[in-house]
Amino acid sequence: MFNSLATSPDSLTRIYTGFQALSDPLRLQILQLLRHQELCVCELRDHLDIAQSKLSFHLKTLKEANLVRSRQEGRWIYYSLNLSQFLLLEEYLSEYRRFAALVPARFCEENK
Repeated sequence: MFNSLATSPDSLTRIYTGFQALSDPLRLQILQLLRHQELCVCELRDHLDIAQSKLSFHLKTLKEANLVRSRQEGRWIYYSLNLSQFLLLEEYLSEYRRFAALVPARFCEENK
C-alpha cells in the first residue's frame, strides 16, 4: 500500500531528520529566503541579523537534513534549496492523505 521508497530505513531516517530540521523557526526563515534565490552566508546573515556562528549552526543542520545544498565560488559559499528532499517529505505526507481511512472515532464502552 505505501511506497516502498518512502518506508525504507534510509528514507525514514531522511524523513525524520528533515522534519526535525523544519521544527525550528529560524531554519524556516532561512528556507523562506532560499525559496527565491541562492544566497551566500553574508546575505543570509544580513537578512536575518544574526551572528555568523548561529547561522552556521543552523545551515549545518539544514545541510545534514539534505534540505539545502552548498557550493563554493571563490571564498564564498552559496546555499540553495535541495528540492528532491522536499519532494521526499511531500510524498511521505501525501501517503497519509491518500491511504489513511477517514473513519470517525468510535465511542469507547466502559467495562462494567
